[in-house]
Amino acid sequence: MRTDTNDSWLERALAQPEPEDETARRILDAALEQFTLLGLRRSSVDDVAKRAGVSRVTVYRRFQTKDRLVEETLLRELSRFFQRLDVAVAGLPTMKERVVEGFVVALRHTRAHPLFGGLLRLEPEVVLPYLTVQGTSSLSATVEYLTGHLRRAQQAEGRPDEDPRPLAELMVRVAVSFLLNPSSCIEMEDEDQARAFARRYLAPLLDA
Repeated sequence: MRTDTNDSWLERALAQPEPEDETARRILDAALEQFTLLGLRRSSVDDVAKRAGVSRVTVYRRFQTKDRLVEETLLRELSRFFQRLDVAVAGLPTMKERVVEGFVVALRHTRAHPLFGGLLRLEPEVVLPYLTVQGTSSLSATVEYLTGHLRRAQQAEGRPDEDPRPLAELMVRVAVSFLLNPSSCIEMEDEDQARAFARRYLAPLLDA
């Protein structure tokens, strides 16, 4: 998959609209289903085309390469993740509450997502580099997104001079760690325990 800058990934994910072209939407839906069922490596453009009910030429005309199709599928799901996170924290009055609920929602969504969670089970050797040594673009885009959220909350609470980026990065790294290795003395699958963890260990960092 091609490498874009962090800003490009974030901008594209935040601005990623559903394609106006119904055929492109159908292809992306088919790609999501195909990649979820068989993984990235064992799925071909022909498989996606067949599932979408179109020709392989139609897929290539809209997405050029398999790598581009994979990237656009992942970007659309990342965009949907950001939208769900926005909805989850938008009505919360304080920054600490947003940190806590954002952490819980991120864990829940990523673990339960059919593509993100499914690929970790189907093809961990393919996915792990994008969450670790090759994860600069996607992880940094998520950090930038959370930083923006935290900065807006800071301004609303009258403390705009503090830099929220370290906390945003810590939240992302902690969430990825629990995603990659869920075995822990803390039952992160229990949302009450995940919320208690975030309230006790992450939220106080705002005052550090």
